[in-house]
Amino acid sequence: MHLVTYLHVALAARLAELRRDGERGDSPVPTAVIIFGLVAVAMAVTAAALASANDWMSNIPKHQDPK
Repeated sequence: MHLVTYLHVALAARLAELRRDGERGDSPVPTAVIIFGLVAVAMAVTAAALASANDWMSNIPKHQDPK
């Protein structure tokens, strides 16, 4: 029974300490916005590379049999 009482008091003290400490770090919203921006830039770079590769492949002359 002493263990249950100890755990209850320790948990109550920790929760009170967390409520008292108002600074808990940044909101996750700025992090999500930064990640979304990085994903958008990565997609743009990938699309540009794909377009460049498709243009390069389409400019390769077709095979012609020797005469």
